[in-house]
Amino acid sequence: MTLCATGGVVNELERTAMPIDLHSPTVLLIAAAVGLLLVISIVLTVQKGKRSSKVNLRERFGPEYDNALREHGNPRTAEARLLDRVKRVEGYKIRDLTPAERDRFAEQWEALQARFIDHPRGTVIEADELVNGVLQARGYPAAAFDQRAADISVHHAHLVTPYRTANSTATRVGKNEATTEELRAAMVHYRALFEDLLQLEPTVVAQRAAA
Repeated sequence: MTLCATGGVVNELERTAMPIDLHSPTVLLIAAAVGLLLVISIVLTVQKGKRSSKVNLRERFGPEYDNALREHGNPRTAEARLLDRVKRVEGYKIRDLTPAERDRFAEQWEALQARFIDHPRGTVIEADELVNGVLQARGYPAAAFDQRAADISVHHAHLVTPYRTANSTATRVGKNEATTEELRAAMVHYRALFEDLLQLEPTVVAQRAAA
């Protein structure tokens, strides 16, 4: 009897259930509202992703982000060029130096730093060449300065502006236009990048030189 009663209830529900009219204005309005909410949700998600990407690039590149913005004139182009740098550097086979390489480069730095007092101009040029040697040893290609600086900005963004300043000083050495103070500052900038590329703790090279 229970089964019969249950079956009777089911049949009664089936008879009383109202069919949904898919062409009803109410149904169409609800469907349109749901679709609009989905579109708004997608747009907001995309915009949030773009804002997040912009924030990440600004945080990653620091002053170099502002340099790119000034160079290219608008955020979209500037960010596209910065992403091009990232993709290019990701294609390089960047590697860590071996302990032996690290020691060899550190000894070379100590030697040239010791020559700075007597030969400041020549030492700055040697420092520039030594940094280039470390870059190539780690897997960066030999390239013109602008590309080297752009490549370095991907993983060493905070040191790119000082590197540009040091290189500018080095290029003026041949014209005898750099002051002693500028030469000294250039050595400080080169040493900061040099230590970062060698993956040394700050002042390690200086401490070794003083030992």
